[in-house]
Formats: sequence, structure tokens, C-alpha cells
Amino acid sequence: MKLDDIDKNLLAVIQSEFPLAREPFSSLGAKLGISGGEVIERIEKLKATGIIRLIGPILNPKKLGYQTTLVAAKISAEQMNKAAQIIRGHPMVSHCYERDHAFNMWFTLAVPMSADLDDTAGKLGDQIGAETTLNLPAIETFKIGAYFHVQSGNPNISLSPTHDHRPISHNDMHLTAIDRAVINALQPDLPLKGRPFDLMSTELDIDAEEFLDRCRALLRRRIMRRFSASVNQYQLGFKANAMSCWKAAKATVNAAGKRIATLPEVSHCYERQTNTLWPYNLFAMVHANNKKQCLEIIDKIESEAGLDGHEHINLFSTREIKKTRIKYSV
Repeated sequence: MKLDDIDKNLLAVIQSEFPLAREPFSSLGAKLGISGGEVIERIEKLKATGIIRLIGPILNPKKLGYQTTLVAAKISAEQMNKAAQIIRGHPMVSHCYERDHAFNMWFTLAVPMSADLDDTAGKLGDQIGAETTLNLPAIETFKIGAYFHVQSGNPNISLSPTHDHRPISHNDMHLTAIDRAVINALQPDLPLKGRPFDLMSTELDIDAEEFLDRCRALLRRRIMRRFSASVNQYQLGFKANAMSCWKAAKATVNAAGKRIATLPEVSHCYERQTNTLWPYNLFAMVHANNKKQCLEIIDKIESEAGLDGHEHINLFSTREIKKTRIKYSV
């Protein structure tokens, strides 16, 4: 599908922050200079061609009672397709990629706080027929936020989500029964109707404005990180991605992670737990049009983040097995 400037600006806005309003498509249309109906039609086409995957909330799993980890698995070539099929059907795996390394399957896994993370990751590794499984939970998160820049340059469009940085009180952490109902109602792919949130509020038998007020409160309390569109980066020309991992000194990792987080080509950056089979503790996900550009960005990272000379490895994705947003039952 050939994107015109309106498509590009639409994708830019809804990746950043979809409006939590009674008539969100009309609100988007006002920014783009088109009608709400045309916004819906364009989103329908972008979804039909696979550019937009879904529109919904990005939730903070810890605030919902879940813990997450990155799992690396060593899978034989003969077992890979069967393993991929199992992972695609697993409700608590959001992302999974095949990568060019002996540890060739990498996926993110969420489990309740009460579960044993090592045990759960190990059992799933056994289920998919892994020869070896590594559990690599995050110690520090420096950046979470894939955003693929396709904007045509409309100066009237804001791309940066607004964040409330005020301290969170203990009361902000408490989820009421209504909070839980709203979170569960929000998670399916947004209906492409003029007043989609009215449909959800009607199901819960609460006023539509109250429903939206509670959604905005979830953002303010950082239970919901943002409400936005997930896009297929490959369809937008970002054909290469590398998971670059460094063996960073403890005295270096915090400053390096914060610097890496400022780079727009990086979607995710973490300090992660190591083990005897995986000594790399600093991870950055780098996206570009091709492998050469990825390597140039990684060179820039090393120079700007003070990582020159540190042992590191680049794992390029060879296949996307799964990419979705987990539906958390709360």
C-alpha cells in the first residue's frame, strides 16, 4: 500500500497517543484536516494491509500483578516450526523472534507475581523442545516504546505522549473493581466506530464520560503506559532489527543505558540478569531499513554511550514469530 501524507501523519499520531475521547476519530480528523469517517476508512485500509496490527492499551504488568522476563532458547532446526506454533498459541507471550545465534528463539513472557519465574520459563522451554533455556529478567528498564517514524512533517501534529511525572501515592496503586472492569474492557482491539468507548461503557453499565475519566486516571497513575496503535514495522520499511548486547561494567551500565534510551532508533533498552551462558547485561533493540544501517547505529551507540571496547554481540532477527499485546486478566 502506498502511503500518502495523511496516512503518514495518521500513523505518526496514533502510534504516539490515540485520543481518549468520546469521538476519537473525529478528534484525529480535526488534527489531520479530514473527517472522522475518513479516519476510520483509512485505519480500516491500514489494518487490511497489515500495517496497523491493533489499537489498544499498553499496560504496566507490574501494576497489574504480573512479572515479565526475556527468555532465550536453543532450538534445533527440526523443532523450530513446532516450537513457533506453541509460542504463537501461548497467551502470555507477547513478542517472539528467531535470531541468528545458537540461542535462536527469543521471547517475552509474563506470569503472575506469585509464580516462580525460573520454573515457568524452564517448563515452557521443555514444552517447546529447547535444548537449553535462559531466563533473563530485567534489573533496570531504561526505555520501552517502539515508535516508527513515518510522519510527513505536519508541524501541527504533536508526536510525544504527555506524561505525568508526579509521585504515585499508595492509593494510586490500588485497583478497584471498576478499575479492573475498565482494564479488561479496554484490552480487545478498538472497534472502528464513531464512539467506540461508548460501546465499552454500555457493556459495563457506566456513563461514557466516567469510563473515559477512569481511562485517563489509569494513564495518570501509570497503570496504563499509553493507548496507541501497534504497527508492523516491516511494512513501513524497517526491514532490519538487531538485539545488541554488551557486557557492561556495573559502574558504566546505568549511564550507558540512560544515554542509549535517548536515541530514536532504539525502541527498548534494559539491564538484564546474566548467567554463566550469557554474560551480557545491557540490551538495546535497534531498528533500521537494513543491516548496514543497524550496524552504523550500533557503532554510534558504542561511541556515545561509552561502550567502546566492551565485549558485545549483535543478534539480528531472521523471522518474526509473534508480536502482539498480552491481554491481562485482572
